[in-house]
Amino acid sequence: MRLLHTMLRVGNLDRSIAFYTDVLGMRLLRKHDYPEGKFTLAFVGYGDESDTSVIELTHNWDTDHYDLGNGYGHIALETDDIFATCEAVRQKGGAVTREPGPMKHGTTVIAFVTDPDVHISF
Repeated sequence: MRLLHTMLRVGNLDRSIAFYTDVLGMRLLRKHDYPEGKFTLAFVGYGDESDTSVIELTHNWDTDHYDLGNGYGHIALETDDIFATCEAVRQKGGAVTREPGPMKHGTTVIAFVTDPDVHISF
């Protein structure tokens, strides 16, 4: 077995696709409208779905925003240079909400970025 994708409900699909593609450098892999269900699915990622895990962005047409529940944590992305990545996110209009530094009670260096609807960690 392997992780296929993480699903996130988003209030503004175009804004979310722009964040993941323009700011985080992913590709829009596929997008499909489901008129009967009144929703659209868009899949974004760094590689083909057959080889890598991706993010499924679900937009329910009648919902313009979601409140994050306390069970949701973050999506973790690996980067070779966390400092350069955070600077690139800022340069592209993204918000770094926790600067790179060691995680609480550990040594792994992490940072947090906020997309229009959820939190991302590196």
